[in-house]
Amino acid sequence: MKLTWTSQARDNLREIVSYIGADNPSAAREMQARIEKLAAYVARQPFMGRPGAVLGTREAIPHPSYHLVYQLGEEAIFILAIVHTSRRWPPLSDD
Repeated sequence: MKLTWTSQARDNLREIVSYIGADNPSAAREMQARIEKLAAYVARQPFMGRPGAVLGTREAIPHPSYHLVYQLGEEAIFILAIVHTSRRWPPLSDD
């Protein structure tokens, strides 16, 4: 299946890499590779992740501190977010 990253997921990945890279550039590159490798695997095995906290999503774990949130589409897998386990997911609405 085709793999599509949302802008939020791309932003999440950049923030993670930037945060880790401030102290350890090598670990940041490793984390990025780990997350991207899992995303590619999800595209081949879309049901490998557990059902997500948001209805219609699934979650895979590239690292004990992060969840990769994705959704299955008709012809693509959409990477929706990469969430640190210390953050609320799904976020509270602004309503």
